[in-house]
Amino acid sequence: MSFKPTLLLVPGLRDEAPGHWQAILAGQWPGAVSLPALGRRNIDLAARLVQIEDAVQAIQGPVVLVAHSGGVIATVHWAQRTRAAIHGALLATPPLFAGPLGSEFPDLAEFQRHGWMPIPCSPLPFRSIVAASRNDPLGSYEGVSELAHGWGARLVDLGESGHLNPASGFGLWPAALELVRELALPAPMPESSGP
Repeated sequence: MSFKPTLLLVPGLRDEAPGHWQAILAGQWPGAVSLPALGRRNIDLAARLVQIEDAVQAIQGPVVLVAHSGGVIATVHWAQRTRAAIHGALLATPPLFAGPLGSEFPDLAEFQRHGWMPIPCSPLPFRSIVAASRNDPLGSYEGVSELAHGWGARLVDLGESGHLNPASGFGLWPAALELVRELALPAPMPESSGP
């Protein structure tokens, strides 16, 4: 019997976008589950954490999370509260909430009131890969690198990829499938310390 986790995709604060790399990845991975996109004004973090928990609990077998942007921040907040076992997570271009996100989004004070900040920076209880862009308008490479270090994640340098969304030319992000396949490998067996 082959080992193949279920992907759970956690979009950020965007509208539904069939051309987004997360939607493309879902079509490439049979059985993938995707939470609905939140839109740009729905910042009810507590409700999103319930959605993540409910989706994880409904999946039989191992889960690999694939989160983008605000979905990363929601995932990390959720990881601080859950008892669910996760096989791994791909966390792509998290925003740092260091400055305004744009006129289509609520202001930072609203995000603060809804619990998005401060961003948790303690180690995650599962294997994770953080993909960071060198020219992401929502999070500096250095700042995202610090988060990855705090989370105990492996950092992948995306070069100049903007916010890794259709507006930045992604669409298709071929490396996503490769990174998910890496995370989907069976966990290595712990080394024995004696007879």
